Amino acid sequence: MNTNNISIRQLQAFVEVALNGSFTRAAEGLHLTQSTLTAQIQQLEDQAGLKLFDRTTRRVLLTAEGERFLPVAERLLSDFNTAMTDLQSRAELKEGHVSLAGSPSVVTRLLPTALPLFRQTHPGIRVHIRDDSAGSLEQRVLNNEVDFAIAGNHSQQPDLEYEPILRDRYGLVVTRHHRLANATQLNWSQVPNDELLLLSGDTGIRAQLERFSASGQLSIKLDDAKIEATNPAGLAALIAQNLGVSVLPALAADTHSFEQLRFIPLLKPQLEREICIITRRGRALSPAAAALLASISEQLSQMKLPAGVQVCR
Repeated sequence: MNTNNISIRQLQAFVEVALNGSFTRAAEGLHLTQSTLTAQIQQLEDQAGLKLFDRTTRRVLLTAEGERFLPVAERLLSDFNTAMTDLQSRAELKEGHVSLAGSPSVVTRLLPTALPLFRQTHPGIRVHIRDDSAGSLEQRVLNNEVDFAIAGNHSQQPDLEYEPILRDRYGLVVTRHHRLANATQLNWSQVPNDELLLLSGDTGIRAQLERFSASGQLSIKLDDAKIEATNPAGLAALIAQNLGVSVLPALAADTHSFEQLRFIPLLKPQLEREICIITRRGRALSPAAAALLASISEQLSQMKLPAGVQVCR
């Protein structure tokens, strides 16, 4: 018996005839001609290698084999209909799941503003957010652990797509009582190396600073940093305790942790970070993930961003 060619239409025809006891009524219920319905039942019986119905002049009755097959066919149809309903619900964004990852500044500064409208529009979609370092975010996208990530381009992975959405310039972060706190802008040569605190090497920001340094664009000495922190919030706490100063992109320095600190743009050269939507190359986003991404992009165009942060057009 070759069951690979049994179709949903044949199962529907079988169940409808079995429940109605009539080819005529079953054909009407399925909106088919009686000859088409009869052909579908014949094909099913041929593939099964068994008669499923005893046909009389007055009624159509199930054979013993047909009786045993009926609950199985009904369950198969029910499972199929449930699966199709689930797919349609996801396509229509009535339900679904999105998993995304973001750098700390993205999760803290951008997503809380972008998510409320999405939740109002698509209340049935669950959203899972991961906060991680840039290198780990890229690996999560590569491993299909998340639908997409929002972070800096840490390593230019060939299997990933990077779509820039924001650019933010670097600046010096100091306490409000620091001797440089009243400056409106500074040159990189004015950054006090002996007070420098930095993010650790596994962060995207530090990785970019290392690339700037290797290309000769930085006058500061990254190896001179006396203290390193693994996230911007920890760095802010260290600066607030007068343990030093740091260099960060504008968005990273615009979270609640930095409210009592000063951000001073750095020039000569003006260095910027690109924040990108990171997706797996060749992998289509689910409808739910695509809808969330569209919502985030729409909110970015309307969001009040700090000085030094620009939306990429």
